[in-house]
Amino acid sequence: MEKLAKGRERRKKGIKGRPEWVKTGIPGFDDLIEHGGIPQGSNILVSGGPGTGKTIFCLQTLYNAARKGHKCLYITFEESPEKLKKHMRQFGWKIDSVVNNDLLVVRRMDAFRIARSVEALLAKAAGQLPMGMEGMPKVIPDGSDPYMIAMDSVSALESAFTGKPESYRIYIEQLFRLFEKTGAMTFLITETEEVPKRYSRTGVEEFLADGVLVFYYGKVRDIRTRAVEILKLRGAKHVNKIVPLNITEKGLEVFPGERVFEAE
Repeated sequence: MEKLAKGRERRKKGIKGRPEWVKTGIPGFDDLIEHGGIPQGSNILVSGGPGTGKTIFCLQTLYNAARKGHKCLYITFEESPEKLKKHMRQFGWKIDSVVNNDLLVVRRMDAFRIARSVEALLAKAAGQLPMGMEGMPKVIPDGSDPYMIAMDSVSALESAFTGKPESYRIYIEQLFRLFEKTGAMTFLITETEEVPKRYSRTGVEEFLADGVLVFYYGKVRDIRTRAVEILKLRGAKHVNKIVPLNITEKGLEVFPGERVFEAE
């Protein structure tokens, strides 16, 4: 446990106390950020409507990190691990070596089981959850020390707390604290409307997050186009504009120097 804690602290501080800038490896995306990467230890909300590329962004980023020898954990509440791995192979990504060496673990969890456990604990403890989240399903397996984590999606998790918004709020706050303690970079996917007015279902997640990435799939006349925007990113300067995004046969590609729609 002491060794894990020291490793996490090194990741948080980086070299000489400065944060480590972690590249996603997605062509064009890292050019949107001043240091060419996201500060390690950040909790990033990945927001957008269906088909915008959120899941691919997270899978591709974790795959790129795993190829470099980093342990990565992808938590899914809806899609099966087999379906997600098949999706990755369709882009030509050679995932077998990183999966077989436990560098990329795709883990399915039951959002309703988590919700029931949280509600039972809250009922017993007068609205307070244990700081270590004891008694709840473990999001991060014992002995695991992931460098990067993705959760797909917090929207599915929120839906499991049927009619219990306060229970969800308490749990999500604890979840953010848990991820911060790991020192891992964490991506939390959330579903929004096609053109969002807010970037998570409750608004709590975007407040707690260190960064918010917004993915779009907009339509002008008869043409649909994908785009991405870094809405906020604590600790790093970034481009403040919406830029084009394509899903290619190899994965995502971002075009930081182009406009989403050129004027005619």
